[in-house]
Amino acid sequence: MKFPLHMAEITFLGTSSMVPTKDRNHSAFFLSFKDDGILFDCGEGTQRQLKIAGINPNRITKILISHWHGDHSLGIPGLIQTMSANNYDKKLKIFGPPGTRKNIKTLFKIFDFLNKMDIEVYDIRKKKFYEDENYYMEAYPLEHKIPCLGFRFVEKDFRRVDVSRAKKIGIPEGPLLGQLQGGRSIMLNGRRIRPSEVTYIQKGRVLGYISDTAPCDSCLAVAKNADLLISESTFESGLDEKAFEYTHLTAKDAASIAASAGAKKLILTHFSQRYADITPILEEARIYFPNSACAHDFMKVQF
Repeated sequence: MKFPLHMAEITFLGTSSMVPTKDRNHSAFFLSFKDDGILFDCGEGTQRQLKIAGINPNRITKILISHWHGDHSLGIPGLIQTMSANNYDKKLKIFGPPGTRKNIKTLFKIFDFLNKMDIEVYDIRKKKFYEDENYYMEAYPLEHKIPCLGFRFVEKDFRRVDVSRAKKIGIPEGPLLGQLQGGRSIMLNGRRIRPSEVTYIQKGRVLGYISDTAPCDSCLAVAKNADLLISESTFESGLDEKAFEYTHLTAKDAASIAASAGAKKLILTHFSQRYADITPILEEARIYFPNSACAHDFMKVQF
């Protein structure tokens, strides 16, 4: 028996591309991890999707904007208005490509309610743009029509307790196990017990997010050894000329990236409105990367 991992759960809030459909909203997904709620992109209608998904907007602590095309960002003013009306009492951090501070400042001028919240806005200008005691996040420049970023969420390695081993030694559940998990030795019945006897280092989980882009080296960097890779997949490979024209990935592109980068699982999103049935996209992806799936709005995934 081992202490359970802290849950990391993703809720897809929008899985369409430029034009939403009756079944798919504009791009957004929400990562719940410990006390953090991280919103990746915020397309039009995201706040309504949060309500349908049963997620309180005030759980959001950070918003990551991959780029400033409307299908990834038009939901920001309405979402923040609702958070403000709900007496949001935390510091909201917004990260995005260079120009994000200017764009949010413009929104401040248009919508005066934005000034009622404690908001910090950051233009991302370096690879590792956020770090705390539990995880860090990285950004990589993608190849799109405007500045666009891919993101990596990397949980730090941490110590876990093997409860069955602890019981064999006679360590009771409670504070002593907590000390061992914190890397400190304990004294029990006159014997010193070291953390190495009942604990081990668990490698942290990695989430990669490839937003709008043509195939590029940064895609591989985002996807490298990811436990879960979320990638745009706007078209099938039969429309590769259109994908090239609009700087998007096909299902084949995304799956090939996942395979080359050593990702464990791939979930495709950001589908063109032409696909009422995304079965062809899924079938194509699985040729090149069998552990592929297609997201749908309100789909939840733990990793």
